[in-house]
Amino acid sequence: MKRTYFFDLKDGVAVRDRLGLEFITSDAAIAHSREIALKLSEADPPGDPNLHVSVINEVGAEIHREPVYPDVVDISESKNG
Repeated sequence: MKRTYFFDLKDGVAVRDRLGLEFITSDAAIAHSREIALKLSEADPPGDPNLHVSVINEVGAEIHREPVYPDVVDISESKNG
C-alpha cells in the first residue's frame, strides 16, 4: 500500500509541500529527498548550510533530513581556538 510523503524545504523557515507524493516505502521517499537535494544543489551555487529537505510522513512526523549543501561549513557553528 502506498503512503503519502511530503518534502518540505527548511532553513529556519519552512517551505511546505502541500501535495506530497506517494511511495511504497519510507526508503523510497528518502531516496527521492536525496534527488531533490541534489537537483537544488546543482541549480544554485553553495548556499545556506542549514538548508535541507525534510521528509514528512502522512501522520506529520519527520522521518529524514537531507542536507542540500552537505559540504558547506556553517561558520556560526565553528569554534575558534
